[in-house]
Amino acid sequence: MGRLIVSPSFQDAVPIYPVAPADWNRLARRQPAAARQAAAAARFTAAAGQIVVVWGREKKPERILFGLGEPSGSDPTLFRCLSASLPAADYRIAAELPSFDPAQMALAWTLGAYRFDRYKSKASEGAPRLAAAEDCDLNWVLEAADACAEARDMINTPANDMGPAEIEQRAREIASAHGADIVVTVGDALLQAGYPAVHAVGRAAAAARAPRMIEMAWGEAGQPLVALVGKGVVFDSGGLDIKPSAGMRLMKKDMGGAAHVLALARMIMSARLRVRLAVLLPVVENAIAADAMRPGDVLASRSGLTIEVGNTDAEGRLILADALTRARELEPALTIDMATLTGAARVALGPQVAPFFTADDGLASDLTSAAIVVGDPLWRMPLWEPYVASLDSDIADIKNDPDPWSQAGCVTAALFLKRFAPAAPWVHFDIFAWNARARPGFAVGAEIQAIRALFAVLEARF
Repeated sequence: MGRLIVSPSFQDAVPIYPVAPADWNRLARRQPAAARQAAAAARFTAAAGQIVVVWGREKKPERILFGLGEPSGSDPTLFRCLSASLPAADYRIAAELPSFDPAQMALAWTLGAYRFDRYKSKASEGAPRLAAAEDCDLNWVLEAADACAEARDMINTPANDMGPAEIEQRAREIASAHGADIVVTVGDALLQAGYPAVHAVGRAAAAARAPRMIEMAWGEAGQPLVALVGKGVVFDSGGLDIKPSAGMRLMKKDMGGAAHVLALARMIMSARLRVRLAVLLPVVENAIAADAMRPGDVLASRSGLTIEVGNTDAEGRLILADALTRARELEPALTIDMATLTGAARVALGPQVAPFFTADDGLASDLTSAAIVVGDPLWRMPLWEPYVASLDSDIADIKNDPDPWSQAGCVTAALFLKRFAPAAPWVHFDIFAWNARARPGFAVGAEIQAIRALFAVLEARF
């Protein structure tokens, strides 16, 4: 799509006048007649997200009126609808907005303008560009925007073009660009390396799409270690407990956790936060073949715990079990895992709010505050210990599908992961990574969730 944020030197860019309802009458008096007439025709009241384009000569935009709503807040997400709605041109914000973070506002602009046209015979036309504010960290915004766009591209790409090898290639490119070390273990070598659950889930895939464990390391010795773990199921058929066609339709996005973790890692490395990173990506295809795992099988895991497979469609937690155990061996100061894990999370909070689970109250408070500041909707869910009993197995140490009495599927999935997670602060995100319905600034398709709030917390801490 090209760069959507440009240098502040673009002074001839089309001015955008953000205004709250309480200020509109005062601002209107200072607008030229054409702007007042356009506002009246559009019944402009400065409601949140309301846009009026004032056209000049040759059908080019001359100025933009943009409603902030009432009460006027500081959620930068509002600026997504601007870039999604305006015609291609260069724009600038023609007012000081002290309650908005300029970098988050610019990043929101890029998120709203995002389009995925890889498979279109005719590519999208040019997108609107925003001249960054003088105090905006332009380099960070561009890197963060590229990271988010690449993650969305990965999630949007069909599984035939985004298999385990393609995710590995993306990881290698990121590692090379930022001077990180990377080790990839593939196929039967997973058994010797101690990743039996990753191998079991992915072994039924074609040889060219063999399962793998990707481990990336970055940072200087002596800095606190942050482990990032991302679920990378490139396609989830459900295995022998096969999904219905409607449930399988969007399973190309089941590697969304891995895509999010790679984007977050890029943002951290670009900003050179004072941490060491361990990026752990178990990448598989949950396919159906003669050697696929079966309901009732008992799997070994890296931790030594045995796992009864009650349902082959609860595969994400199996591969995360091995990856979280690896994280625990590294003794991180903080572990973050991200996964498109359960439909129950959507039942609880819908597609737009990402639930997270942690036993660390301080971390939960920081995430909740950051989510509000950057406009990244999150909600803390409980690790309700009485539900652990629903994961008891008659023949193994634990099972991957809970007894029906517990009902809270996203909670029991988090409790399953907790058995394998490091003892130090750990947080699990059950993301959706998808917009099922178009709305201004949010095109149908892949969506980025939680990583902007996560980066804000990490930047404040490190």
